[in-house]
Formats: sequence, C-alpha cells, structure tokens
Amino acid sequence: MKKVTTLCAAISAFTLSTGFANAAAHAPVLSIDGVVIATSAPAPDFLDMDEIFSGWVYRIAETQALQMNDFDNPGMIFVDIALDTWNRVEGSEGKSCASCHLAGPEEFAGLRTVTPRWNEEAGAVWSMEDYVNYSRVEYMGAEPWKVGGADMNGMVALISLQSRGMPMNVAIDGPAAETWALGEELYFTRFGQLDMACANCHEDNYGVMIRADRLSQGQSNGFPAYRLKNAKLNGIQSRFLGCMQNIRATPFSVGGPEFLALELYVASRGNGLSVEGPSVRN
Repeated sequence: MKKVTTLCAAISAFTLSTGFANAAAHAPVLSIDGVVIATSAPAPDFLDMDEIFSGWVYRIAETQALQMNDFDNPGMIFVDIALDTWNRVEGSEGKSCASCHLAGPEEFAGLRTVTPRWNEEAGAVWSMEDYVNYSRVEYMGAEPWKVGGADMNGMVALISLQSRGMPMNVAIDGPAAETWALGEELYFTRFGQLDMACANCHEDNYGVMIRADRLSQGQSNGFPAYRLKNAKLNGIQSRFLGCMQNIRATPFSVGGPEFLALELYVASRGNGLSVEGPSVRN
C-alpha cells in the first residue's frame, strides 16, 4: 500500500487555528493506495452553505494518518474478518455470500454511493443493512444480523470499500422524498434534556472544540467508521444513538424508521464527497 502524499504538518496547523471552519476550505485531497478521496465538495443545493467537508478534515494529524494507509487503518481488520464471513456457508440453504455473488465483493462497486435508496419491490427505502439481511434470510436461510452489530458493520464496511473514491449520490426525490423529508425534520428537531438538534452541532458549530475533539459537519461518507474511543467499527445509526444519549434524549431504535430517515437525510448532505470507508475517527 502507498502512503498518502499530503502535508500533515499543514493540516495540523490549520486545525489548531481559530479560523478552522474557513481553513477547511483549503482541505487537501486524501489518497489511499492511489485512490483519490475528495475531502471537500460543493454543497448540495438544499443546504445553506457553499462547501461540505469530510470528517477526516476535522481530525488531528495523528488520527488522519491512521486512515492514510490500509496497513495502518485498524478498521481494515474487521474488513478482513468480513471477507472470511463472505465465504462462510451459513443457514438452511447451504450457501455463502460467495455462492451467489461469484464476482466477489467487487460486484457491489458503487452501491455505497446510492444507499439508502428506494427499493421498488419492498415499497420502502432500504439501507445497505436491509439488503444484507434480506439476502441472508431469503437466499441463505440464515438468521438476520443485528443492525449495528459487529458482523453487520464488518460486512457493510467490506461492501462500502468497493466504492472507495466514488462520490456519494443518494436520491432524495421521487418515492424516497417522504422518507428524506422525515429525516430533515428530525435533523432540525430539538430533543432531550439538553434541548439540542443535530444541526446545533453539525451545521451551526462545526469546527468548534467540544471536550477534546472538534465538531465536524457530521457527514456519513466514511461510515462504518473505526472509532478510537471504542476500538471497533461503528455504523452510522449507532452514532445517531450515541448522539441522542449524549443530549439525554430517549433515542430511536437502531434499524427503525426514524434513524433510517435520518440516515438518508445525512447521507444526502454529503452528496459529492467520496466514499472513504472504513474511515478512522476519534
């Protein structure tokens, strides 16, 4: 694997500056093993801002460096485990993922960029986790995995890896519009004893220090993300759960309709940013 050719010292300098949010506009391009990952992009039309930035931009240089090479990225350990699971026979049908998807995980290049998305046959918006569990139950005769569990996060990371470097482009119109609108409403709704909304941190105060970390724009293009805080892969809906607990709110269910809607809306806020997964975050 090739080391990224970027100026870590320069990144550290602007992340410590008081004008961090403005300095983020000069974010370098991240490259991992020759795959270019855009860390900034023009903001989608529905946002009241000019540019959007990957959460990688807001991390300190040491954390950024972990993502610069797959040998250093601790999240890749879970991808390797998922690759073994891909070839493992489970369930009543005596099949593995590889039994049907003969081309390997590479068959799913581009899928991460468009999920969550409307599933016409199901008549609903589906996350990647929904697709994984449908395949396990219907084709393998296996038990569904827990959304946010280790097996699921590893498999989603493996599939997401196939889209690394491709721009996020989730659809928010047509039959997905109703779910997207619910997600937008939830993003701006205040919850909990602290009376806070997602937007209070990730739209109003990104770049500001909170405890020993810096608030990002809350983009989801890097998920599942390896968090140094808990030393494991974390799905985006589990991150929503943690945020709601932090503001002392009663959280919605991981895998439930509210968090699915919020996942779609948050993903759309990052349209144009490259898929990174698995990323490394604090």
